[in-house]
Amino acid sequence: MELTEAYSECERITWSQARNFAYGIRLLPPPKRRGLAVIYAFARRIDDIGDGTMPADEKIVALEAARQQILDLTRPPADDPVLLALADVERNFPVPIPAFGELIDGCVADVRGTSYQSFDDLLYYCRCVAGSIGRLSLGIFGTKGEMTQAAELADSLGVALQLTNILRDIREDHQNGRVYLPAEDLAKFDIDLAAPSPPQFDRLVEFEAERARDWYATGWRLLPMLDRRSAACTGAMAGIYRHLLERIAGQPAAVLRSRVSLSGKEKAMVAVKALAGRFG
Repeated sequence: MELTEAYSECERITWSQARNFAYGIRLLPPPKRRGLAVIYAFARRIDDIGDGTMPADEKIVALEAARQQILDLTRPPADDPVLLALADVERNFPVPIPAFGELIDGCVADVRGTSYQSFDDLLYYCRCVAGSIGRLSLGIFGTKGEMTQAAELADSLGVALQLTNILRDIREDHQNGRVYLPAEDLAKFDIDLAAPSPPQFDRLVEFEAERARDWYATGWRLLPMLDRRSAACTGAMAGIYRHLLERIAGQPAAVLRSRVSLSGKEKAMVAVKALAGRFG
């Protein structure tokens, strides 16, 4: 398979499945757009294993196989477009490929049904599954500032996005036997997620939303460290989730009835504003 075909397949995966991220990725110049699509495509593969229908033990085996693949990208299978393109990305961008291992660790925790007693426990998980993507993306973007500081801020923005995901998916996750909100927070507000309308649920959501806002506030400091198009991409992706967070905070009970989302028009508006340098 030719590299051009491999990249095209990664872009196809991204445009068809990255319902929120695609709005930001399209704002990048072609080389970075293709590179970030590859990062997304391999991350999507890992997520699909964790969320798939295989028995848990088979999922663990498949996740460990994916871990082995990223350890040796010097000989990617000729018939695997995602790995072929990922190997090329590793050659051409300073992407911290081992960070995919953290994403795999997070998916393994999901498969094993790990729950979280404290926010510190949940924070480690968020950094695995979302902070890792922020740091991988930074390898595509590049940075004007000190890389260590930029990586920390990218990690913070990833945590903010994951906290938003957790609030959005409370109902679906609970139906699938997963609870991500810290047990100490549920106890603080006396919440039983099995109840049809848990008392004080609004207060719990506002508490978690305020925590997420703090992580967004920290993560936004990354944007001045990026070039204009990379900042626009990041601002669009994070901005969509930030708007989603406020929609959830405005109607907390809605997440117990259905999946809360923004319309395509609303997402496009956020992307246009980000391209104009208006973030948040």
